[in-house]
Amino acid sequence: MALYFLSYDLRKQRDYQKLYDELNSFKATSVLESLWCFNRVNTSAKDLSTYFRTFVDSDDGLIVMECINWASYNANSTPNDLKY
Repeated sequence: MALYFLSYDLRKQRDYQKLYDELNSFKATSVLESLWCFNRVNTSAKDLSTYFRTFVDSDDGLIVMECINWASYNANSTPNDLKY
């Protein structure tokens, strides 16, 4: 199982709900305001980025990163809060 972080900038039209609903279906946790983390198997950051693009507008920004080590300070939650 791999840990992924997803961050986004929703620019002109800020329709967060579609993205939030999909992140919730992944059992993701919101680490910071626009940074979420989740676990996944049998995929890649590139494939996840392509998938999550369907939940944001064409002018929005999105990055997905696979992570093997992390640290946080004063975050809303951490990967330790993920539910399996």
